[in-house]
Amino acid sequence: MHKVLITDHISTKGIEILNQEEDIEVDYEPEIPFEELLEVIKDYDAIITRSRTPVSKELLEKAENLKVVGRAGVGVDNVDLEECSKRGILVVNTPGANTVGAAELTMAHMYTILRKLHLAHEDLLNGNWNRKKFMGEELNGKVVGIIGLGNVGSQVAIRCKASGATVIAYDPYIPREKGDRLGVELVDELDELLKRSDILTLHCPLTEETKGMIGKREFEIMKDGIYFVNCARGGIVDEEAMYEFMKKGKFAGIGLDVFSKEPPDDNIIKLFEFDNISLSPHIGANTYESQDNVAVKVAQQVINALKSRFVETAVNA
Repeated sequence: MHKVLITDHISTKGIEILNQEEDIEVDYEPEIPFEELLEVIKDYDAIITRSRTPVSKELLEKAENLKVVGRAGVGVDNVDLEECSKRGILVVNTPGANTVGAAELTMAHMYTILRKLHLAHEDLLNGNWNRKKFMGEELNGKVVGIIGLGNVGSQVAIRCKASGATVIAYDPYIPREKGDRLGVELVDELDELLKRSDILTLHCPLTEETKGMIGKREFEIMKDGIYFVNCARGGIVDEEAMYEFMKKGKFAGIGLDVFSKEPPDDNIIKLFEFDNISLSPHIGANTYESQDNVAVKVAQQVINALKSRFVETAVNA
């Protein structure tokens, strides 16, 4: 009998798939405290997590029977991949399962700051009718720069092109043929992308390579009046540098779904004092469709791994 522990909220569709397996026993503990998790993890063959649960060296040292870590999502920055590999623990994730949800939220933030929808909404609720106050800009005709042309970045590119934008992208790991298929110009240097973009949107994972990749130097290179959107990972951006450039009037608008610390601490809440900033609490994957897709896919991958079948989305294999 394989024992699987689910430590974060996932769709019931994934749990149902696991429960259909006669040789798998499932415990669903989406609010389990980390201290309690340290005590019980030794009893489990697999753990399914989202971003709330740190699969750290401390946890793995207690997980003497653990064989599989299932990440219900794409990012694995909360998983110690090196330690998992040392211990022969397979890590699987669910790329593509929440792609549309994340891409659509990116577009929502983009349109919100271009048209100042959040400000118009708030003003109207306050009893005002100020049509002339809320002049905005169109996505049509803009140059949209995308950092990371993977699943989500590609879907954002398709949507931006459908709105009449010119799309350029920086991703050193993507073949030029993919850019050609999407009608996207792949640039060789990040600096070129930063200089040319009217709107910049991030769609790369948080890794040692990308941590803090957008900081003071990069903000200086960008156009004045740029629109900046981050629905990827907070740690990619130096938030202190972003704040300093916000004070200088660098940005026409900013859309953020992610922060380096979540929930944001008081130091970052000062960002909220700016008018044209659209914020959400890391909800890129928060659609019913995405949640079902993620749960089903991670359940299937964990089952395959436990039963020594082919695993489609192994991160560290």
